[in-house]
Amino acid sequence: MTIRTIALAMTLASAPAFALEQGEYRFNGFGTAGITHLGGEDDGRSYGVNGQTTDSWRGEQLSKLGGQFQYGLTDTLGVTAQATAKAAQDTWEPNLEWLYLSWQANDNLMVRGGRLRTPVYMYSETLDVGFTYPWLRLPDEVYSQVQLSNYEGFDAVYTLPLAFGSATFQVAGGQAENRDYFAIDAMHDIDYKKIFASNVSLAINDFGTLRVGYVEADLEIDVEANVSSPFGPLRPSFNALDGNKGKFTSIGYQYDNGTWLTANEWTRRVIERDNAESVEAFYLMGGRRFGDFLAHVTYAQLDDGGRQNSWTYGLNYNVLANVIIKGEYKRVDTRGGYDGVFVRGAQESFDNALNATTGFGVPARNFDGDIISVGVDFVF
Repeated sequence: MTIRTIALAMTLASAPAFALEQGEYRFNGFGTAGITHLGGEDDGRSYGVNGQTTDSWRGEQLSKLGGQFQYGLTDTLGVTAQATAKAAQDTWEPNLEWLYLSWQANDNLMVRGGRLRTPVYMYSETLDVGFTYPWLRLPDEVYSQVQLSNYEGFDAVYTLPLAFGSATFQVAGGQAENRDYFAIDAMHDIDYKKIFASNVSLAINDFGTLRVGYVEADLEIDVEANVSSPFGPLRPSFNALDGNKGKFTSIGYQYDNGTWLTANEWTRRVIERDNAESVEAFYLMGGRRFGDFLAHVTYAQLDDGGRQNSWTYGLNYNVLANVIIKGEYKRVDTRGGYDGVFVRGAQESFDNALNATTGFGVPARNFDGDIISVGVDFVF
């Protein structure tokens, strides 16, 4: 990978680190062209945060195209915009991911305001820039939990140089209203109010980067759907939150010395007053480069009343300095009558809940599948 390509990926991954002079501008593009297929489930089952992985070869889950534009209004004040085109369930839509003003207060502190990426995960800043991480699809067990990718508000990023590396602190706040939320095989509206987030990253020379983060928000949503029951048609609520506070904690670590690499992340999600236990998930990834090839393996686990676990085996090839061909095989299983990231529709979910409470209906079942993904990540 060339120095220019590394700098380009860092620009897309860490916009606050690159202040522009007055009148200077920068445009970068990125994207993924890929297809994925689910085998092992023979009843038309779908999988994924938007149910886009099915028993047909489809590109909605993986494919996207985006661009990022930065312009220096003054030597310390700039504007950044990032837009993408990608599928929301089955419909391709344009998305304005970022649009913010940034103020470089000094060499260490940057303050931003506008539409910003929600700092939930270790790879939040580059969710759509597949070139910056080893997988073709990020581990679903962790990255399916919080469906919010951006918010309107502000943040402050402070970087402290250290003798052995650097420490970066981020504090953010704002809200996100009328966002899409995928549940029971359909899209619903959700509001995230009073968002507060903070995280710290410690980069140690030759030893990788450790990140600890926390995000909370007041959630408002009512997931309703029409179903049939022994008592006639009903429209029950499958998930109703009215200002319940959601809390999300994450700890991540990544290391890459050019030959060996690893990425690991643990998360815990709690929603107050929802009569449910906390949701915990993690993944462990290790990989090794052989020239232009990268072989990697990942174990991931999601616990939410039941358990989903998976093994992912991947092989990447750097065909050009800014183009990576990726292939992955993922074996995923659930237990405890848990659907995990597999998709259940409203009627099936109602029948399973009815059986659990009354003995009528249909018992919840376990799921398993083999997911094959092939694609190309690129930046320019």
